[in-house]
Amino acid sequence: MSVYESLSEKLQSHLGLAHPPIAITFYDSTPSDVPELGANYPEPTEDGRTGAVAAGCVFWIKASERTFATKPSDHGNCSVGSLTHGLISLEEAAEHSDVQAICEANWVTPEIFPHIPTVSKKPEAIVYGPLSEATKIPHVVLLRLLARQAMQLHAAIPDLRFEGKPQCHIIPIAHEHQEPAVSVGCMLSRVRTGMGNSEMTCAIPFDRLSEVVAQLESVCAADRLVAAYASQDKVRFN
Repeated sequence: MSVYESLSEKLQSHLGLAHPPIAITFYDSTPSDVPELGANYPEPTEDGRTGAVAAGCVFWIKASERTFATKPSDHGNCSVGSLTHGLISLEEAAEHSDVQAICEANWVTPEIFPHIPTVSKKPEAIVYGPLSEATKIPHVVLLRLLARQAMQLHAAIPDLRFEGKPQCHIIPIAHEHQEPAVSVGCMLSRVRTGMGNSEMTCAIPFDRLSEVVAQLESVCAADRLVAAYASQDKVRFN
């Protein structure tokens, strides 16, 4: 069993994840040993937006099934995701109709955009896939969580950040700043990915994953003991 398979198995076992951990790796050149996603682009919008999927966060869903490489244009339909992943500049994002639409809806204000975390160096490719299938050290591991699982991660990671919209900015937080971060999600992502209303996500720098898994083992063991105690204690009130 590889180290990636072992870490994936332990994360799923400790947290009881419904979906496998996803490895996200940024490349300076297109990898020759990873198959491309392979997708037909729809007709572009008037401002030129199109891509392989509606938004880069959709790749998280597809990556639970197989490993694939994406190129910058694959992400092009979502200007916010392209910005957070370092694929376009702030100036380019501001010119696009999707950014204008979310500002006009007062979902966000233009003032926040210079402060959104972004990947600092434009990648030539981004590879997504199950952590268990990884063959190269990934930069970020993404988890899909429910509230109890987020609770246990919070206990295991003292410096865990909790973030709001846009959901995808937790990827550069983990990649650039080496900080684990949970996102409570955003409406753009929920609609485009189809993730459940009870789900949230967590991005963990791979360099910290072994430490997190070790802490989770202790946290989850303690939670089982407390749950058993609480279950017995509440019987007195039935």
